Amino acid sequence: MDISSKPDDFLVSTIIPTHNRLRFLPRALDSVLNQTHQVGEIIVIDDGSTDRTVEILSPQYPSVRFIEQTNLGVSIARNTGITHARCPWVGFLDSDDKWEPTKIEKQVSHLSKNPRLKAIHTGEKWIRNGQHVNTPAFLDKSMLGLFERSLERCIICPSSVLLHSSVFEKIGLFDPALTVCEDYDYWLRLLLHFDIGYVDEQLVEKHGGHDDQLSTSTWGLDRFRVKSLEKILTKEKLGEIHKVKILEFIAKKTDLLSRGFQKHKKEKEALDYLEKKVEALRQISALTESISS
Repeated sequence: MDISSKPDDFLVSTIIPTHNRLRFLPRALDSVLNQTHQVGEIIVIDDGSTDRTVEILSPQYPSVRFIEQTNLGVSIARNTGITHARCPWVGFLDSDDKWEPTKIEKQVSHLSKNPRLKAIHTGEKWIRNGQHVNTPAFLDKSMLGLFERSLERCIICPSSVLLHSSVFEKIGLFDPALTVCEDYDYWLRLLLHFDIGYVDEQLVEKHGGHDDQLSTSTWGLDRFRVKSLEKILTKEKLGEIHKVKILEFIAKKTDLLSRGFQKHKKEKEALDYLEKKVEALRQISALTESISS
């Protein structure tokens, strides 16, 4: 793959983290290779697979760069890809998803018309157990209130995103301490610092329903969302309005978590989350008083 053959402004490194997805990865790779706007490079980060992913697929895809690491999780796998990327733009693709052929072309077209943008995403179609399902209504990707709505759920799809290298310089990499909700955490941090463009077309085919998906195999995702937001409160420079919004969400979710642990007779965990709720409400009160004065 000749990187020098594409205009430097829109060279894209495609990063695909994978773990025991031999049966899905060829579909993802083919969807990148079949783009109408050729990408600059494809980097597969094999995160400790035991299904011979690299051994079997590397001869079939000689233009793809395969990097192997021990099983460290998706955050570190993406971060490894970012640090090895040679192009000014980075696109992520989960190994069980695929891109529509014009995905990169349409994003590049939008970026060329809006040169201030350093991030862009698209719509997606959902496939569950091989069947098309309607995209949930809560996945409204319009810019209006996107940060606030992203507190509740992860609205931005990782497989749809293109990011300029300056984004990583500004906000850093994915948080390896988050075994799940690492994308939730990253998109909130992104939205605090950058506007994100949007191509309102279903240019990603998002596949689900298999047993090894972290979002379905990990209990209590709100625990990780709360952990992310507590970190954002301490590490990011936030205006008072953003602080209040985050604290309101923390109060809401810690209340639910406390009730859930109480129901299951886990008194220590219930008390821990109740204390977090009380502290969030205290900070909201103090901030609201400050804003009104």
